[in-house]
Amino acid sequence: MQTNRATRLTASTLGVLVGLAGIDHGIFEILQGNLAPDTIMIAAIGPEQRFWEYGEETAVTILPNFLVTGILAVILGLLVTIWAALFIQSKYGAIILMALSILLFLFGGGFAPIFMALVASLIATRINRPLTWWRKLFSGNVGSFLAKLWSGTLITFVVLFVFNVVVAIFGWPLTVWLDADSAFALLNTLANIMLILMLLSVLTGFAYDVQQLVEKETTIDAKSI
Repeated sequence: MQTNRATRLTASTLGVLVGLAGIDHGIFEILQGNLAPDTIMIAAIGPEQRFWEYGEETAVTILPNFLVTGILAVILGLLVTIWAALFIQSKYGAIILMALSILLFLFGGGFAPIFMALVASLIATRINRPLTWWRKLFSGNVGSFLAKLWSGTLITFVVLFVFNVVVAIFGWPLTVWLDADSAFALLNTLANIMLILMLLSVLTGFAYDVQQLVEKETTIDAKSI
């Protein structure tokens, strides 16, 4: 069975981040205690746990209880993390990741991670498949160039994701130099950059796998001559 290594690692990384984000939301929801939210739209970080005025972490819950929602978010986030790290390449890896991520979204896991989960699940369907269409697109010099960017792009995305989460929760370090409104505006800008990097990580991952396949076939042809 063919395994596209870069595609797998990219999907796995995105899935793990989704799970960890869900755990993060769940911990703060647990800290709010045995209280009922006013609506299904909630702030995972309550007023008493907030480190700065924009540190809310918006989420959705279909359960009228912060404590239970938080416990489920932590459990589901842990399941998403483990599944993405170890089993995403399995036959039903993509489907189960998406199902777990939807449950995580419905039980307090946060808004932003659900889009990342969708991307991770979609590209996970390509882990053990021939990248026929992508090969037509990335088998030339453009593909070779993009392939070289894959690891750096993915690492930069992960670093920026972690930075954004830290700022979203604590405001630090942006609030050291900026007022809250300016820091929040910059955080939104960084989130847009992060989105671009995520999609670029997917494309460069496909390019990397295509280049690896081309090199392998070239080596086999050379040996057969």
